[in-house]
Amino acid sequence: MNKTHQSKLQSWAQLRFSIVGGLLASPPEPGELGRQIQQLAIKRYKHPCKDESIIFGASTIERWYYKALNGNDPFGALIRKLRSDSGSKTALPEQMMLELGKQYCNFPHWSYQLHADNLQALIQEKPELGKSPSYSSVRRRMKERGWYKKKSPRNKTKGQQKAETHLEQMEVRSYESSYVHALWHLDFHKGKTRITDSKGEWHTPIALCILDDCSRLCCHIQWYRQETAEVLQHGLFQAFMKRGLPRSLMTDNGAAMISGEITNGLLGLSIKHDRTLPYSPYQNGKQESFWGQLEGRLMSMLSRVEPLTLETLNYTTQAWSEMEYNRKEHHEINCSPVDKMLKGSDSSRPALDSEKMSFAFTKQESRVQRKSDGTLQIKGVRFEVPSRFRHFDRLHVRYQSWNLGHAWLVDEKDSTLLAGKRRLRKCIPWTRSKIVRE
Repeated sequence: MNKTHQSKLQSWAQLRFSIVGGLLASPPEPGELGRQIQQLAIKRYKHPCKDESIIFGASTIERWYYKALNGNDPFGALIRKLRSDSGSKTALPEQMMLELGKQYCNFPHWSYQLHADNLQALIQEKPELGKSPSYSSVRRRMKERGWYKKKSPRNKTKGQQKAETHLEQMEVRSYESSYVHALWHLDFHKGKTRITDSKGEWHTPIALCILDDCSRLCCHIQWYRQETAEVLQHGLFQAFMKRGLPRSLMTDNGAAMISGEITNGLLGLSIKHDRTLPYSPYQNGKQESFWGQLEGRLMSMLSRVEPLTLETLNYTTQAWSEMEYNRKEHHEINCSPVDKMLKGSDSSRPALDSEKMSFAFTKQESRVQRKSDGTLQIKGVRFEVPSRFRHFDRLHVRYQSWNLGHAWLVDEKDSTLLAGKRRLRKCIPWTRSKIVRE
């Protein structure tokens, strides 16, 4: 018997005992019992489980009185007796369970009622399966075996099938990091409210949010017009400058998250990059929960702001995240994210300067040097090789695909700069060549 059912029985017993308890404490004189019971029957009592009043008949109250009077435990005598079959299970025949299992494998998106109806129709065609079970029996047997209703999209991809199989075979549990800034969550979100630019064109804003797992602190949130690796790098830099470097970062498998620049940058800053399984958003559940608060609270207040620009949206979002979300009590941690951050053990590291972090978030490739003019080409743009490296046939360079204004010449073995300490400080060891593109 579960706790909910047990509490209901206790509540009803308390109500009965409160009604007849006065008769037990002060027994009526001979001939007065009937009159006092009639007076109790006239009164209205508060329902123990609902927000309403209820009355009881005189015969009902009289039966309660004699049960409590004749028993050694008056309160226990007023508790409703359990059914004789309580706790027992109605077993379905083995062949019937096999047919139900086949039915579930073919139609996992059906409701329990639909499974029960189709099983009943099958039993009518095959009486040898046994007596038709009730809906509650079918539902209980299916739940015991983990046969829950599933979403069944048409034309499932191989990734969806693999994720569904993994979820069925593995146990899923929630988790929480023990240290502040030990694990960050990161994700993009398409807003439901559109914005306009200076030309009057409409755009769908995309929010980038970074949350701390332990404290639920919003490390940084900002709206952009697109989801790219450049945008992701910009948002990460803002979070690093505000909060420091985390120990690990969890993202999904978006194109921006798995780009070469982001992967190399996190590795260069010694940040462990964990990615969720494909089609498994529950692994980043804390981040998904945050979007509900963002849309339900902030975006609802801005739904009638016209015109809503990207600058206004970012300004109000920063105010909401820092002044309300980070300072409001979180129901999962029973305090505000800011208080949790200040009281918890911090495992973050100081952030590097922007030039060093920019060098870390680059892609490394090799290029053949053109001997005729001492240049090489990166994505259609030619760069001039310093004269002291003109004897190299193949050079290793690091660059950012969204910023080809400069590149870095590095050592093949350890990816360190080859342009000297002065060049390292400037972070511009290469300049765009004036040679005309071919």
